[in-house]
Amino acid sequence: MKIGILSSGGDCPGINATIRGVGKTAITQYGMEVVGIHGGFSGLLNRDVELLDENSLSGILNMGGTILGTSREKGFREMLTSVDHEKSNLITEAYQEIGLDCLVCIGGNGTQKTTNLLAEHGMNVIGLPKTIDNDIWGTDETFGFDTAVNIATDAIDRLHSTACSHKRVMLVEVMGHHAGWIALHAGMAGGADVILLPELGFDEQKVYDAILRRAHKGKPHSIVVIAEGLKLPDKTHAIDYLTDKIEEKTGIETRKTVLGYIQRGGTPSPYDRNLATRFGGYATELIANRQYGRMVCMRNGKIGSIPLKEVAGKLKLVTPDNDLLVQGKRMGVSFGI
Repeated sequence: MKIGILSSGGDCPGINATIRGVGKTAITQYGMEVVGIHGGFSGLLNRDVELLDENSLSGILNMGGTILGTSREKGFREMLTSVDHEKSNLITEAYQEIGLDCLVCIGGNGTQKTTNLLAEHGMNVIGLPKTIDNDIWGTDETFGFDTAVNIATDAIDRLHSTACSHKRVMLVEVMGHHAGWIALHAGMAGGADVILLPELGFDEQKVYDAILRRAHKGKPHSIVVIAEGLKLPDKTHAIDYLTDKIEEKTGIETRKTVLGYIQRGGTPSPYDRNLATRFGGYATELIANRQYGRMVCMRNGKIGSIPLKEVAGKLKLVTPDNDLLVQGKRMGVSFGI
């Protein structure tokens, strides 16, 4: 069999470990031919491919980013859904000309949606869930999340000393457009006093009250963790707004830190390397058993798979009954609600 591998969407720690997991299992265990596709789905369309062997897959386990490169898939997805069948046929022709028996697509929510469209066009595909946001529906975890949480937690740990020394409120913005998984896990692991999630919204007075309660107890310093997707009615950037308002309402000096792309880059954690390796190996098993049109997932600690059509267009969000959130409330952490 001849299989292709591509990565699409944003970069993420663990993509190379996944490529290695798929490729080495395919070559060593099943004797498959493995083709790497450069630049995401556009590379498929342009036939920008290279043969991957054991040598090219060596030394990449601990590398961040992706050796295959990546791109956003929006334009490609528009071709797939176009009423002009000639456009969508160009993709099928590329798949056939490269001689693929299956295409493995590594990516987040948009990528899984596009991969499902490929399946609907008759191509054999397997999806692998990748995102630091951990918001892909149908899997308990995605690789990249643990690394991002580690990075964010380390930053929060470091900000504690500055907040305490200067008696300041320190605001930290972490990634998470729609889902607050990083904010929740890093905030709790880093001992944050206030954690604000886009799924829950917030009452700003409750934020001020939480900070003032600490000050009245002799703790004139606080850590506030904010997910970047937190919305305000007038679309003002939440961290900018709250930095000014907290200082105004509490009288405590307030500073902000935006972590940004730092969370997405660099070496994957040992946990993410192993999760990515397990995902990649399982994807190859699905191919060997000709179980196509599925996304690899983890549920209750076990690796398995679910139909791509069940994943496409859905998000996994933090809910108010999340056990970590509930425990945070019990310990006095404010979620602004």
